[in-house]
Amino acid sequence: MSNIVYENFTFSTPFLRGYRELKIPIISADGTPAWPEMFPQQRIDELRDAVGTRYFSAQMMLEFIAPDRARLDPDALKLYDDDFDPRNARVGKHPITGASIYWDPSTGRKKADGSVCVLIYRDDKNRNVFIHDVLYLIVSDEELHPLARQCEIVLDFILRHGLRRIYIETNGIGNALPEIMRTVAAERNVTINIQKVINHKNKETRILDAIEPILSSGRLYAHRRIQSTPLIAEMLGWTPMGNVGHDDGLDATAGAICTAAIPIRPIGQGSKIFSANTDFKI
Repeated sequence: MSNIVYENFTFSTPFLRGYRELKIPIISADGTPAWPEMFPQQRIDELRDAVGTRYFSAQMMLEFIAPDRARLDPDALKLYDDDFDPRNARVGKHPITGASIYWDPSTGRKKADGSVCVLIYRDDKNRNVFIHDVLYLIVSDEELHPLARQCEIVLDFILRHGLRRIYIETNGIGNALPEIMRTVAAERNVTINIQKVINHKNKETRILDAIEPILSSGRLYAHRRIQSTPLIAEMLGWTPMGNVGHDDGLDATAGAICTAAIPIRPIGQGSKIFSANTDFKI
């Protein structure tokens, strides 16, 4: 390798001239693990499932896939028909460990951005996510109090699913909603927990980082009722470059995925009591 000489704080020869690039992907060209003693095939499969296809390719296979090539293929969704059963805390055969309801609000007018509320369930043991219900809110143009009307509809949505906590995105118009929601709930003698969320990250990045990894790794499920909502069309038209029309349902789904879920346990399963062994000598 030639020596590096500084002239006017710049390199007189290209940096790293003479070096050779060494790339060893985690899976060799013949399909076998490069380090089977450290990363056997089962461990590699777990890594791929955890980070998704695009990140696995970039980080483990050393083949970068530009974000602008990413897509959200609705055919990769695993559809189901089962409702949540609180007796055993399951959706069909899948155990459920938590739930989140997230509202990305708007005015609710027909020609405005979508006002969308999403319920997801989680199976954290197997890292599966279930988009169980999606509510697109539209209020009449003649409605004098469109935000209060939306709060009434969202409260019905929350109660129908037996939950008492909601995340509300308070950027912009959403800033007034927590107090309106508390007023609407108080009028019905209902107590709910409202968590405010302020997003600073770019919307396309939020959607890509939250949804694409679990979708591409086959861990994103959706109730079949979702097919009758605009969410599928949003997935078909979405790109990370933006300017593709409505993506409000995707944004709300991403928000729900990123929030801390309410822990869920089967009905009647109380806390376990453990007794410490104190029969020891010091």
